[in-house]
Amino acid sequence: MSAVRSGAATGVPRLTIIVAPSDPLDLVGNLAALGPAGAVGFQVRAKEVTTAELLSLTAAVLAAARPAGAPVLVDDRLDVALAAGADGVHLGADDLPVARARAIADRVAPPGFLVGATCRDRDAVVAARTAGADYAGFGPVAATTSKVGLPDPLGVAAVTRAAGVLPLVAIGGITPGLARATVTAGAHGVAVIGSVWRQPDPLDAAEALLGAL
Repeated sequence: MSAVRSGAATGVPRLTIIVAPSDPLDLVGNLAALGPAGAVGFQVRAKEVTTAELLSLTAAVLAAARPAGAPVLVDDRLDVALAAGADGVHLGADDLPVARARAIADRVAPPGFLVGATCRDRDAVVAARTAGADYAGFGPVAATTSKVGLPDPLGVAAVTRAAGVLPLVAIGGITPGLARATVTAGAHGVAVIGSVWRQPDPLDAAEALLGAL
């Protein structure tokens, strides 16, 4: 395996927007169309719903995002990602191990299916690459209220220390200014929740993030 995979080669978007059931799905298509095809992607995250509900939500996001060429990943659930025909899965430390997910995906998923791993330091990124991950979700870079129970923020310097192994997608308290700083530090892109969905105009907010990237 090469020392680092290119984000462009693996199809990892520069801006990943995490989508929950409560978010306005009618905006997904317009968000997907911002920037060049594939610049914006989506990660479906819904931890408190049934499998059937998660599958339905993923199908709705796919239907809105696919016409613009925006990739859609599913958080935690490889089975739902495969059943829905999504473009990949993002796995945390307590989910299916990356190596198992990669082996399954390589057998049954279409070429280009993405497997992402949550990482908090360079050693974890190296381990994720060895296990077959295509990118590392790296964070939290800054403090965030979008998820409880997270460790202390890592800071931008941690991005620099971890860069060069896999495409890094920085997450946690991302603003346009911090997005620019993390990319300058070596990240491939960023993932956001509140920086889009909690803004008065989510489309303007996403466009500002893309401009910063």
